[in-house]
Amino acid sequence: MTVSNVINDHPNVRETTREKVLKAMARLDYRVNVAARNLAKGRTGTIGLAVPELNSPYYSLLAAAIIGATERRGLRVSIEQAASRENELDALSLSRNRLYDGLILCAAGLGQADTERLRVDHPVVILGDRIFGGPVDHVAMPNLEASRAATRHLIERGCRRIAFLCGPVEEVDTSGLRLTGYRQALAEAGLPSDPALIQQVDRLGMRDGACRAREMADSGLDFDGVFCITDSLAMGVLRGLADTGIQAPDQVKVIGFDNVSESEFFIPSLSTVDPDHQGMAERAVDLLTRRIEQKKPAPDYEEFVGDFSLVIRESTGG
Repeated sequence: MTVSNVINDHPNVRETTREKVLKAMARLDYRVNVAARNLAKGRTGTIGLAVPELNSPYYSLLAAAIIGATERRGLRVSIEQAASRENELDALSLSRNRLYDGLILCAAGLGQADTERLRVDHPVVILGDRIFGGPVDHVAMPNLEASRAATRHLIERGCRRIAFLCGPVEEVDTSGLRLTGYRQALAEAGLPSDPALIQQVDRLGMRDGACRAREMADSGLDFDGVFCITDSLAMGVLRGLADTGIQAPDQVKVIGFDNVSESEFFIPSLSTVDPDHQGMAERAVDLLTRRIEQKKPAPDYEEFVGDFSLVIRESTGG
């Protein structure tokens, strides 16, 4: 009991006793058996994090923020790749078997029709935009406001034919929500929404952005600005424009979304939406640990939308 009190920094231990115990621990190279401690508590001290892509700049950035938030709470993170709806369902159903106390799921495949599949017997927080109003806490990107602000920035810089690059569009997903913000900004400025300027790609990576930029230029499409829903797409667009001899920002201005670290070092450096990754990670971990502490599930699920700012760099004339 005395050793336990010293390890847990109990205030009612005399300083001389504490020193003796610490010296004995050092001499014996004693380490706390975390597994035994967690077993006694009925917890593992580990949470799961499931993301669609491990090699994505955005998800790498987000994972780092979540790991930092959990470390400050004395927890560990086990990361897995859930690259499809089936993988996400597996992560939901198997996370208890993998000895996680709870799961943060960055949902890209699950949708509103999968709401009932979220009713599992362990805490889950959805981080992303695929499901609204489900039986779990949800931390979402500021998609509408941020996309409207990014498009408005291009308009303020003189753009009137703004292309929008995204993935396949659904009503409640990243592409759909950011498309709505884009259209709202055009409407506010009295500009038409030309369907030819809405360009969908299969993947949101640099290669896809570069290929589509070259196709847009070669087809003769009239555009003077591009809003991409990820920085990876936007960095690819800058490459594709350069390949066709189009100069950014003089001829076409480009803005992305995510503020990944690479965006600062492109030539030209990329203007982008900077969502509050740290704030969203902290809120997701806070919500999950709160649910883990509860004896039974509570019905008051929280819907949290993060903050954002615009980072103006060379690609829009900053």
